[in-house]
Amino acid sequence: MGRTEYRKGKKRRRLRKGRVFFLFLILFILFAGIYSIFQFKQGEKQSLGKLGVDEVKYEFNGEEDINGGTNILLLGSDQRKGETQSRTDTIMIAQYHPDKGTYKIISLMRDMYVEIPGYGQGRINTAYTIDGPELLRQTIKQNFDIDLQYYAIINFEGFEAVIDEAFPNGVEIDVEKQMSKNIGVTLEPGVQHLNGKQLLGYVRFRHDAESDFGRVARQQKTLQAIADQVSAVQTFAKLPKLAGVIMPYINTSMDTGDMLFIGKDLLTSKNHEVESLRVPVDGSFQDMKVNGAAVLLIDLEANKAAIKEFLAQ
Repeated sequence: MGRTEYRKGKKRRRLRKGRVFFLFLILFILFAGIYSIFQFKQGEKQSLGKLGVDEVKYEFNGEEDINGGTNILLLGSDQRKGETQSRTDTIMIAQYHPDKGTYKIISLMRDMYVEIPGYGQGRINTAYTIDGPELLRQTIKQNFDIDLQYYAIINFEGFEAVIDEAFPNGVEIDVEKQMSKNIGVTLEPGVQHLNGKQLLGYVRFRHDAESDFGRVARQQKTLQAIADQVSAVQTFAKLPKLAGVIMPYINTSMDTGDMLFIGKDLLTSKNHEVESLRVPVDGSFQDMKVNGAAVLLIDLEANKAAIKEFLAQ
């Protein structure tokens, strides 16, 4: 065989190998897509009949962050099925920055006394009670100059369900003290694995000297624990099913693709650190009474500066 024929034969073999590789690649992508859809539907089926909130379509005029981050307004709601109004005692801003590969959480204390557009001054969580996540978005923008692209509201039942599905052996938490008052469970101090109901009680507990400040610290601690433990292989494989499980419990302006994209990046990233900030920051507020209600009167400019510095890092 001459050199020309040999080179032609070698080239044909490379072409055949290339076709086989791309065929397997296409089949793998198809299989992965079918598997993801199947798992998502299985998750939805699992949650069928357990819906804890009515599906309400909220207006939300989200705006993209000019610095390239994805900012999500996260709200914890006590809404039950059939209720037309609910309270939110957890207000957070979650930022995922794809270019930096960072995850950040800003916890906004619910008793901050701020200007609510069109309604005068009031507690920041009152904005949600008045007109849902859109008015709360406007309130956050006016007071702290943060652009929010999406919102996500999860109720208590949904929190329990997604924790139990994602972490069948529980989430490892070092419980600081005994906790029981008004949380539906009794927690003893020490390192332990908490199921969904227990973990919900842990992040809601506020009947001690630290009150809401302690609760916010526990919420941030829990988010970091979840991020640390979420990278397990079995959790990654469950991602489509998890999305299916949680969707009936969550009211959000994000589509499923956005949620899966961010979830995939968190699971595959080497960085699982969740940087956190509490607002108001230390030294920037004072306890006050307004019409008999306890509020936090804050130094607005100091907190805006702290937020700007935190997100710029």
